[in-house]
Amino acid sequence: MSSAAPTAPDAAPEQAFRLADQVNRRPRATRLLAAVRRHRADLLTALIFAVLAGWLTHGLWPDPGARILALNPEDQTLYEWFLAVDARALLGDFDLLTDRLNAPDGVNMMANTTVIALGILFAPVTLLLGAPVTFALLAAGNLAGTALAWYLLFHRTLRVRRVAAALGGGLCGFGPGMVSQTNSHLHMTAQWLVPVIVWLVVRLLRAADPGPGTPDQAGNTRATGPDRRRLFTSAAGLAGAISAQVFIGEEVLFLAAITLLVMAISYAVADRDLARRALPGFAGGLAIAAGLALLVLGYPLWFQFAGPQGVADGMFTPAYFSADLSSWWTLSPLSVAGSDESARLTTGPAEYNTFLGWPLLLVAAVCAIWAGRRRLVFACVAAGLVMGALSLGPEVVLGGTRTAIPGPYALIGGLPVVDGALPMRFALALLPIVATLLVLAVDRALRSSGPARRLVPVAVGVALLPIFPTPLPTAGRPAVPEFISGGHWRQCVPPGGVLVPVPLPTPKEPWPMRWATAADAGFGLPEGFFIGPYGRGGTAAMGTFKQPTSALLADVARRGDQPAIGDEQRRQAVRDADFWGASCVALTDDAPHAESLRATLEQLYGPPTRIADAWTWRV
Repeated sequence: MSSAAPTAPDAAPEQAFRLADQVNRRPRATRLLAAVRRHRADLLTALIFAVLAGWLTHGLWPDPGARILALNPEDQTLYEWFLAVDARALLGDFDLLTDRLNAPDGVNMMANTTVIALGILFAPVTLLLGAPVTFALLAAGNLAGTALAWYLLFHRTLRVRRVAAALGGGLCGFGPGMVSQTNSHLHMTAQWLVPVIVWLVVRLLRAADPGPGTPDQAGNTRATGPDRRRLFTSAAGLAGAISAQVFIGEEVLFLAAITLLVMAISYAVADRDLARRALPGFAGGLAIAAGLALLVLGYPLWFQFAGPQGVADGMFTPAYFSADLSSWWTLSPLSVAGSDESARLTTGPAEYNTFLGWPLLLVAAVCAIWAGRRRLVFACVAAGLVMGALSLGPEVVLGGTRTAIPGPYALIGGLPVVDGALPMRFALALLPIVATLLVLAVDRALRSSGPARRLVPVAVGVALLPIFPTPLPTAGRPAVPEFISGGHWRQCVPPGGVLVPVPLPTPKEPWPMRWATAADAGFGLPEGFFIGPYGRGGTAAMGTFKQPTSALLADVARRGDQPAIGDEQRRQAVRDADFWGASCVALTDDAPHAESLRATLEQLYGPPTRIADAWTWRV
């Protein structure tokens, strides 16, 4: 080339970079568009699940702080407090023993269903918008996320058609038990990690299976051996998923473990060759997963059972929380075809775990017979029967009447860990089990060319229609007092100090805990709604003992009568304030029988100071 050739001007390199950047952007945009097109069916399914979840919980919007789930407001108040305390981890203020409730003893976070992982994950939302917003997002997100996770498992692991997988995922995420538990039980509805755990167990099994072997030149069959790399990554992933689920909801993990154990044993019985081939590697992989998980969970689990304020037993009576046998073929009151009369068959609106209805049970039984994949179907049926039987508790109840017939739960009741689970919640495992049977049947039908191609999907759809959920009932809730929402509490309580609301919070009336929630748990409270070692002999109990002064004030709030106050009551009030480590006692204008309470407090602690809409006493 001639040296006389024209050279590029000074601006040419910058222009070249701009052109190159534009060229690079086009492939990225093209790849993104191609990925959206490739996964458009999955994205559409996710959108449908999100819209359905939003519709079911729409009563909490557009102002979650002014709305509450009408069927279980007490637990919603508790979980919003949990979320507020969890969020303080971002501020460097978090411990497994929190001092923000039950002053001075505190509350063991591991011994309560505190959804720690969710609280920390959504901490920015909680700190910016408030715990009620986080609660509303999780109430809807758990439903949609669980449905989507099961959909992906069915479609990508079982290799079934998307329509079949969507039906199954929808049942897993929006079945009667899930919708019922959405009434404030965030730890029970956050099941979107369960399909991940199932997938990792299946992946571990496949990695551990060396296969039937291939013949060598001499005609001898030689196994190829397990895939050690895949086996280890599956075990490590399983340990991670299990560890995360412990900090979301241990009861869900417990139910998943029991179900998978029964399914594994049943599958091994149905396929003994696979069991012989894969058992050594599979057991080794599970041991690796358990060891890795214990590195993370060892201390938290010790803290839960043996640490300060920890409990080693369950506090709920299995006989009371047992499923009524007749509830299985009854429709939930929260379903379109349900009736309010069926509510008598369970303990409350958050426990409609068994209400599948006879149409779905009948169709599921027919699908189990017809679906094919005999080993998987056999494992599902066995697990379904076991979990359903355990849900009946230690004594079978039929139509509200105890039959004196012992239930299978009596065989395991009282065992460590088991006694902390409610028998009727074993029924929640039936949603993914029944969903799997329906998915297999619908997929087989869609792959056929006979009458079953239309008959089976129609039958499944007809069976699912009666249990289609209805929106959760909501109600308005009173605004948090200006004393709290305006930050005026800081005038009488130092950060981290103890504020005594009057009346004090209890498990049945935890409403003052909303004060601490609105203040991002900036102060502690005495007593409250939690699980602690206050039962007989240090066993688990709901709440703690009331101090004499809190009992006195609770009686005034309930009856409105002014008691006679003498020197002994005044001295006791001082002792109780010292015991709590209290900085300030506060009575807001919206308290029940506020005038009587104010007169009583004046006799106990002297003249008050008015701050915003509250009367306060420094103690």
